[in-house]
Amino acid sequence: MYKWIAKVTMDEHRLTRLQRWGSLLPRSLCYPFLCLLGDAVYLLAGKGRAHVLNNMRQLLPRQSDRDLSRMGREYFQSVFVSIYEILIDSGNLSDSIDWRFRVEGEEILKQVLERGRGAILLTPHMGNFFYYYWYLSMKYPCLTVVTAQSEDIRPFYLLFQRLGCDGLDYDETPPLLMMKTLKAHLKKNGVVFLLGDFYRPQFPESIFFGRKTRTPGGAAVMSLEQNIPVIPFMGFREQGFRHRLMFREPIHLYKMFDRKERGEAINFLNREMEKMVKNAPGQWFYWFNAEERWEKEEAASEAS
Repeated sequence: MYKWIAKVTMDEHRLTRLQRWGSLLPRSLCYPFLCLLGDAVYLLAGKGRAHVLNNMRQLLPRQSDRDLSRMGREYFQSVFVSIYEILIDSGNLSDSIDWRFRVEGEEILKQVLERGRGAILLTPHMGNFFYYYWYLSMKYPCLTVVTAQSEDIRPFYLLFQRLGCDGLDYDETPPLLMMKTLKAHLKKNGVVFLLGDFYRPQFPESIFFGRKTRTPGGAAVMSLEQNIPVIPFMGFREQGFRHRLMFREPIHLYKMFDRKERGEAINFLNREMEKMVKNAPGQWFYWFNAEERWEKEEAASEAS
């Protein structure tokens, strides 16, 4: 995955040419071309295709081979469509917001913000999560956490930073300063947008898709300590370049768990993310390396 992206983003001249020529083509031609490109790579990927399908088979055991093949094709298509959207079409976001996004449940976020204590949005890496954060940033004071040190995808983050999307770099910001900044943002009635399916060896041990892994604990910690509800949020590409954004009912972790029960709260949120991934499995970003996030021990016995 990163190798494909790097071929585009790390060659400045190639990237400039792609952006120039891509902007001249009408969207009505770009979308079918990108889907055909995704299909071609899916058919020719060989080991890469088998790797993605095996990860899908491991985490979605109830799906038939036919369904897995369909989701695999959608995944490869989604990669190329997302690259086009970010590198070429992002300059047209402001002019296309009315037709590009179909939003459900946004009143839930507004109601939480009426309390004046901020809101936490939790989402997995699905669809075009760059676009979804841009949408939120244009309407609310937003802050997120990113991992922008990878040279191949760093241009994506810098592009959206120029579009007005603020973020804390996880790999550059000291943990205590990061939490202090996020908590201060919430106290100002801001929105904290957290991608909860990151993996780092230093994250708290948790359960995701019934397997032992390590996922961020920030959403659970801030909710428990500051009595702030967590709103499950998901976005996915619905048709062409149109996206569906969905805000779900808030989760009041501080009413369900004691502050010492952080692990249980994290696992509860992880199960919510599993549901979101399963709602549009072909658009989850991490199929290309999902196996890297599992602990070496046997799969956890807790059901997802």
